[in-house]
Amino acid sequence: MSAPAVPSSPARRTAILLLVAGAMFMENLDGTVITTAVPEMARSFGVAPLSLNIGISAYLLTLGVFIPISGWMADRFGARRVFAMAIFLFTFASLWCGRAETLWEFVLLRILQGVGGAMMVPVGRYVVLRETPRDKLMGALALLTWPALAAPVLGPVVGGFITTYFSWRWIFYLNVPLGLIALAAVWLLLPKDAPGQKRPFDWAGFLLMGGAFFSILLSAETLGQREADPLLAAVIAGAGVALLLLGMRHLRRVEHPMLALDALKLKTFAVSLHGGSLFRMSVAAVPFVLPLMLQIGFGLDAFQAGLLLMAVFAGNFAMKAVSTRLLRRFGFRRMLLVSGWANVVALAACALFTPETPVALMVAILFFGGLTRSMQFSALNLVAFADVPPERMNAANALFSTVFQTAMGLGIALGAIAIRFGEMAVAAAGLSHVPAAGYRAAFLIVALVALCSLWDALRLPASAGDTLRLPQRQPEPPRKEAAE
Repeated sequence: MSAPAVPSSPARRTAILLLVAGAMFMENLDGTVITTAVPEMARSFGVAPLSLNIGISAYLLTLGVFIPISGWMADRFGARRVFAMAIFLFTFASLWCGRAETLWEFVLLRILQGVGGAMMVPVGRYVVLRETPRDKLMGALALLTWPALAAPVLGPVVGGFITTYFSWRWIFYLNVPLGLIALAAVWLLLPKDAPGQKRPFDWAGFLLMGGAFFSILLSAETLGQREADPLLAAVIAGAGVALLLLGMRHLRRVEHPMLALDALKLKTFAVSLHGGSLFRMSVAAVPFVLPLMLQIGFGLDAFQAGLLLMAVFAGNFAMKAVSTRLLRRFGFRRMLLVSGWANVVALAACALFTPETPVALMVAILFFGGLTRSMQFSALNLVAFADVPPERMNAANALFSTVFQTAMGLGIALGAIAIRFGEMAVAAAGLSHVPAAGYRAAFLIVALVALCSLWDALRLPASAGDTLRLPQRQPEPPRKEAAE
């Protein structure tokens, strides 16, 4: 699909960027917002609270299956049409999620909502990549990292507030006016699409890669359950890895693959996916492990735990004001290493928390952790597209979005698995009497995963990302030959 001309109005570009960021925030928020509403929802449906886990899992698993087709959809039908359709589907499903009367009705609607979300985020990011000049891309992508950082932290707090003072159904009803506003904005702001590419749909690639990501996420979800069957989780994971290997072999051989892997040849893109995925898993694990440690381990109530969690969000938000300037000043490789090491230290410091730790000290450490994670998140998401040529942006974005969503989904499972192994290690060391010892050990495991993510950053050249952070030289005008 030929990209339309970049809109000349900076105000229009800003409006498009805010529209996409809002849509991404709405989609990311829905992944975690119902966690604190689970007991009330279970009473409404007449089921045990643990049964509601399938409602959370169904949404995340659907994202993993359908995000890979977003690139083909945008090419075939146009980014404007697909983005509008995704917002409509997400909004429609949200309305009926709020009206659900049974668990399975709710689960089916969450799957439908996940299909809309799977199109909304990657296609929205592609719109920004397509409409933004390269010299403005750094600031635009830095803003788009904010929803993925903020939503997992704010989700439980927002969900708990709405459930306590209104009804859990309003968690979904509030998406309706927001979705309608976003839908109108799409048709007003986005330029009309050029004729789409009529390339064939890669059914084999969709089934292999969709099945692979579904199986990998399902195995992690299974292993994260307290009464999990490790053998069943291993079998599902093995099936997922086998499908992934077959799928990648298929994608490299066909003329029109569902997911093009060419961008992996670029060092900056590969680093953002390989080591970056380990980092994103550690980020997604924090909003899961921290509230459990504060409530179950330290005896705080949900509101107190939520307020402490807001310190992480405050750090994320504060760093956004300076992250672009720091990256321009010091470069991507240096900032990835500095913020990466600082993030590991901040995660390990959480293992030192006790019920007697002063609140001010905990807030300071969590705020510092939010600062470091925000910088690392921004740097990884920006450097991914630094060397991708414009004609390959859609394919690279589809691959990036698929791996990104899978890593964030695996992060929740990483938190649960880290807690389980932490409790086992504590019991083996005879320290079960220490308050929250299992959760504190879990933070060390999460910190170790974050540390492993830095190996790729070490192999980046010092010039990585310079196409984004340094002004590009304009070609000199041809010299006029002196008259003879």
